Amino acid sequence: MFSLAACGSQQETSTEETKEEAKAEETTEAPKYKIGVITGTVSQGEEEFRAGQKIKEMYGDMIVTQTYPDNFMKEQETTISNILGVASDPDVKAIVMVQAIPGTSAAIDQLREVRPDILFIAGVPGEDPDVIASKADVVFQADELGMGTAVIDQANKMGAKTFVHYSFPRHMSYALLAKRRDLFKVRCEELGIKFVDATAPDPTGDAGVPGAQQFILEDVPRKIEEFGKDTAFFSTNCSMQEPLIKASLQGGAILPQQCCPSPYHGYPGALGIEIPDDKKGDIEFAVEQIKGKVAEGNGTGRFSTWPVPVNMMFVEAGVEYAKAYIEGQTDGKADQAKVKELFEKYAGVEMELTTYENEETGKKHDNFFMVLSGYITF
Repeated sequence: MFSLAACGSQQETSTEETKEEAKAEETTEAPKYKIGVITGTVSQGEEEFRAGQKIKEMYGDMIVTQTYPDNFMKEQETTISNILGVASDPDVKAIVMVQAIPGTSAAIDQLREVRPDILFIAGVPGEDPDVIASKADVVFQADELGMGTAVIDQANKMGAKTFVHYSFPRHMSYALLAKRRDLFKVRCEELGIKFVDATAPDPTGDAGVPGAQQFILEDVPRKIEEFGKDTAFFSTNCSMQEPLIKASLQGGAILPQQCCPSPYHGYPGALGIEIPDDKKGDIEFAVEQIKGKVAEGNGTGRFSTWPVPVNMMFVEAGVEYAKAYIEGQTDGKADQAKVKELFEKYAGVEMELTTYENEETGKKHDNFFMVLSGYITF
């Protein structure tokens, strides 16, 4: 009887263990859904592209990646086609698009006709805030209006006497970028800094990205010669950041922040920094490498950025938010507390999160989240 009881007990235990193992296997199975990630290419948005590849490596077939064309202003139909192509997979339950270039709203309209169930997250929108907020379910944007004061204050701390703002008509048609430019002017006047509104070629124009980059390399030295080394430079375009950093360092000027603040945005390429595979994603390593190269160029204390790659955060935290929404872990489609939690988890620092309000109309958008961070100075 004892031996039978012992065998019975052992069999029960074994059965329970088998059940637990089966349960564990169930929980580690790939989710029964997919998330689309749409970014620019390496030439127009390397950070977002790399973030998309990283999240794909992390989650495998659960992530469906796609890009929009470099010349997106002239190829909006291609952008729409690419978005609809991702949505054609019935398992795709959410799409994270960074950057949400012009034409995204039209694409969402067409998307809703065939897949109204898809959660659409738009990061770094290139369209009117009121419009994109009415189309996308969630919008992520660095706090451009907050930067209107923060960037100039940072430039002032680093000794800037002149602030040069490079942009072009297409970007100045974006409401937030135009408003930020106006705030730059006001803050410069308040601090006694000369504001220079400089027009650069549009990278989507006939000369393309190479032409825009060459212009920056040639024009920055001219501006330094005209206004002196205590000149701070800023450009609204991603593809201009490498030449802007390179030319500013060579000329002894100041660069308080890139258009999309991040240790990875423009700095490694401009300074010839190779990031080994085992150090990719290691922000502390990147910061130390940048500090060293800036010091070699006698630029210590005159270059800075945010301690977190904001556009990469929008891609990676955006996917995590989409997962949470699909799995019923958010309070509706636009959960500000969950967004803040995921941003801070990614960044490892406190992030200031606000929602957008149109000052002229008083219209508020609870799904349009703007984020602001402090600086690290190299």
